[in-house]
Amino acid sequence: MIRVALVDDQTLVRSGICGLLELSEDIRVVAEAVDGDQAIDVILATQPDVVLLDIRMPGRSGLDVLQALNAMHKLPPTILLTTFDDDHALFAGMRSGAQGFLLKDISLERLSDAIRCVAGGQTLFRPAITERVLQGLKNTSSAFAPLNLPDPLTSRESEILALMAGGFNNREIADALGPSEGTIKNHISSILSKLGVRDRVRAVLRGLELGLI
Repeated sequence: MIRVALVDDQTLVRSGICGLLELSEDIRVVAEAVDGDQAIDVILATQPDVVLLDIRMPGRSGLDVLQALNAMHKLPPTILLTTFDDDHALFAGMRSGAQGFLLKDISLERLSDAIRCVAGGQTLFRPAITERVLQGLKNTSSAFAPLNLPDPLTSRESEILALMAGGFNNREIADALGPSEGTIKNHISSILSKLGVRDRVRAVLRGLELGLI
């Protein structure tokens, strides 16, 4: 069972999402919060598998929550929810540690698939915004200190990094390139180690910084 914490200041939105997820056999909302301060307390107390986090809330925003939890090294896999297709918020959320970004006008199937994807350690980029995400990241200021790679990526690792930037999960990358999913996981572990990062989002950001993508 995937345990979800839902953070949104709008009662109708929370009720609607909870109602949708009750229809899923493997996903349950185990905690709710109505603002950023309450969100931090609830997330720390319940340690959910996935957080659905509204970006724009009165007081402490979803981005503030991300940054606070990240600083404490207590950030669970998190999907940002918004009613706006906001590139700035998306880029800021990725840099703050979010693994996904979705608009609230989403179907149950898409939402539940997104939760399973992020719970399984994947990142979630909506295909319609992938190119804008990459361009926006290229245009933002540096997120990392300069780094000279002591051990360059292999050609296969470079291919995999490019597919990671496109939002493809391990199974899709394996299907595209031929090796087993386990082999792809090993390659990704090597990529993270070489780039000096701890997750796929930061690997993509680092790859862009270094001109590898």
